[in-house]
Amino acid sequence: MTAPQAPFNGIWPALLTPLTESLDIDIDSFARHSRSLLDAGCTGITPFGTTGEGPSFSMAERRDAIDGLVARGVPAERILVSTSCAALPEVVALTRHALQLGAHGCLMLPPFFLKGVPDQGVIDAYRWVIDRVADARLRLYLYHIPQVSGVPLSHPVIATLKELYPDTIVGIKDSGCDRTASLALADAFIDRVMVYVGNEPDLPVLGARGSTGAVSGIANVMPRLVHRMVTRFDGPDAERDQQRVRAFLDILGGYGMTAAFKGIMAFLNDDPGWRRVRPPLVPLSDAEYQRLASQMKAFGADRNVD
Repeated sequence: MTAPQAPFNGIWPALLTPLTESLDIDIDSFARHSRSLLDAGCTGITPFGTTGEGPSFSMAERRDAIDGLVARGVPAERILVSTSCAALPEVVALTRHALQLGAHGCLMLPPFFLKGVPDQGVIDAYRWVIDRVADARLRLYLYHIPQVSGVPLSHPVIATLKELYPDTIVGIKDSGCDRTASLALADAFIDRVMVYVGNEPDLPVLGARGSTGAVSGIANVMPRLVHRMVTRFDGPDAERDQQRVRAFLDILGGYGMTAAFKGIMAFLNDDPGWRRVRPPLVPLSDAEYQRLASQMKAFGADRNVD
């Protein structure tokens, strides 16, 4: 099996996870959505991250869903699998499964249940996984989203892991939504570890520093626009795209993020099933959905244009 290329370029949407009436993963819809994003020019997809409600699904559910994507025509090498779990043996199992399939790489949170963990504990958790996977094909992207995980990735942690595993640690997904901190990460590491920012308004700034792509939630809805923000960050559409993304985020901020994204997908696809989320998340109420649909109409959302 050929080792995956790393680090990645272009847009890899933080994939939303459609659900059936019983709140199981709707794998057929999952694959259709994935293929539509690839057809729109996305380089790959990233299932089971924060936007995809990843920790709400079991190891078996996630493994079977990834198998289902590949069986339904999504190339394994275009999948960056989020393998983050509270229990490290499950992270190991999902990571091994991704490698067996030939996935591009894996995205991993720091240990996120126990808070107040020192840097050494974070390093030890990553070492526990990497050493047990023990596979030279592993390309690991570190996932920094402290406002959700409660556990930040410090510069010493990143530097230590890169020194210990120079061929394995290839990227950082920085979703901290702090531009100053993102630029500091880029200044410190981008020549050794690619830095990808998750906050879309910061994409042009990071692109100017050499960042080559993004794992983006908004790309579920506006893949072409987000792609331009990465590949043509100083192009003629740059200011218009920035304004459009900020207007979209202003709308999104009035709701729970994942529920709102799914409501938008329901509107764009005329499919109410997209509104479903798994507990503990709560779907949009009918009134919220109608309000969001009206806002999207006024916004002029169109996945075939944006």
